[in-house]
Amino acid sequence: MDEPAVVRIFDTTLRDGEQSPGATLNIDEKLEIARQLARLGVDVIEAGFPIASPGDFEAVRRVADEVGRGDDAPIIAGLARANQADIDRAWQAVKGARRPRIHTFLATSDIHLKYKLKISREECLARAAEMVAYARGLCEDVEFSPEDGGRSDPEFLYQVLEAAIKAGATTLNIPDTVGYTTPQEFGALIAGIREHVPGARDVILSAHCHNDLGLATANTLAAIANGARQVEVTVNGIGERAGNTSLEEVVMALYTRPTVYGLRTHIDTTQIARASRLVSAYTGIPVQPNKAIVGANAFAHEAGIHQDGVLKNPLTYEIMRPETIGITESKLVLGKHSGRHAFQTKLAELGYDLNPEDMNRVFERFKDLCDKKKVVSDPDIEAIINDEVYQPVELWRLEHVQVSCGTSMRPTATVTLRGPDGIVREDAAVGAGPVDSVYMAINRIVQAPNVLTEFSINAVTEGIDAVGEVTIRIEGTNGAHGRHYALNPQFGLRQRTYSGHGADTDIIVASAKAYMSALNKMLSARKEEVGG
Repeated sequence: MDEPAVVRIFDTTLRDGEQSPGATLNIDEKLEIARQLARLGVDVIEAGFPIASPGDFEAVRRVADEVGRGDDAPIIAGLARANQADIDRAWQAVKGARRPRIHTFLATSDIHLKYKLKISREECLARAAEMVAYARGLCEDVEFSPEDGGRSDPEFLYQVLEAAIKAGATTLNIPDTVGYTTPQEFGALIAGIREHVPGARDVILSAHCHNDLGLATANTLAAIANGARQVEVTVNGIGERAGNTSLEEVVMALYTRPTVYGLRTHIDTTQIARASRLVSAYTGIPVQPNKAIVGANAFAHEAGIHQDGVLKNPLTYEIMRPETIGITESKLVLGKHSGRHAFQTKLAELGYDLNPEDMNRVFERFKDLCDKKKVVSDPDIEAIINDEVYQPVELWRLEHVQVSCGTSMRPTATVTLRGPDGIVREDAAVGAGPVDSVYMAINRIVQAPNVLTEFSINAVTEGIDAVGEVTIRIEGTNGAHGRHYALNPQFGLRQRTYSGHGADTDIIVASAKAYMSALNKMLSARKEEVGG
């Protein structure tokens, strides 16, 4: 058992968070996020679902071996269904960690038992006990989750949890899998488990909530108030459907309201903004401006009364300081006369520690931007880093793009790409608009059928010279030719979603970069799937 005054932070960004549409991560990206989660101070990293694919297994294994070995390393968990094959695979993936955990789950709601698992309550009870015992025979730290616990019959849930404790479970995680419960209901469920399940007070009770009704954070805090001492969360609240409980929201609620909860976490809050930016950059999922804690507007004040109050005393309208989560005001104003040392100092101030190769590329982009803008802001620098560092392996590299368009011209694009074989290829296309023609020209070269499902443009800063960021999502298809990215059902079955990100003062170039990023993710994932 952990100290009663501490709430463990179980981060599942790399597992449940990656199930967000378009949030596909490769192994190197998962490792970098895992390292940041360790710096952040999370207690547990759920690194993935090892049996899901060879790539997922390898990612979990490397996180365990490379992030989970130090004296202060977090627990590394692997998810497994309640069967021996899954549990064996999870153990093989996490056993290299100093503190490994097997997290096994089995649905307990009647709707899941009847329609998904097609087993009786008695069979469910027996399987849960058997598989927890099997996992405990491999690993000393075993977590059990009754999937769809929020919609399970409480009396039956108590029986399953009691059996799991007797079989050796050290953590009982209660999932509100479909985000159905209210804070009152979920808090009462946790209290009922503590009251009615023998041995429940001798293990860690955990909460795993989804945000389908926008109640994930409220439900999680209700669980904490009723005795849960572990919470399962994701950075930026990413996850399938409406997402998971947001790590930063729960952590800062406990931090900001100590007199209400009387609890703390092991989180270094100054790493929160850095973690948020990293996850957003790698997954290609932008953080909405009004997102609590880490949104661009979280510490912005436009109303005159608010501005006046904040200038007199920030506490008038800010219940927390931006510095607390790692957002610092710029002390260095960078421009065309700034040198490498000043630039490195600025990166350190923003929380970045780049290797020499990445540093050279980012500095070169910075100097190029200085020729176009008088002053380069912190968001500009972060956009450059996201564009240069947090991109997939370039199987195809954009070398050149040129567009001709206007009121009396047909939009035409010429694109030059360098392929995986090192050969440079060039093609041109006419489209409905400049971006359309660029994407069509790229498709003619790469020949990777896909459907464009989302396209968004955001200005990083204010002003006519702002850096533009483009985020797109594509889905691979099983065939078709021509305008593969157009939304059209004739192009075959939908496949997994891949996101792409690009930044540039030229929005057409940014659009091309974003498309190449998404294509490279898709092609790399296919290469991993076939063992290439």
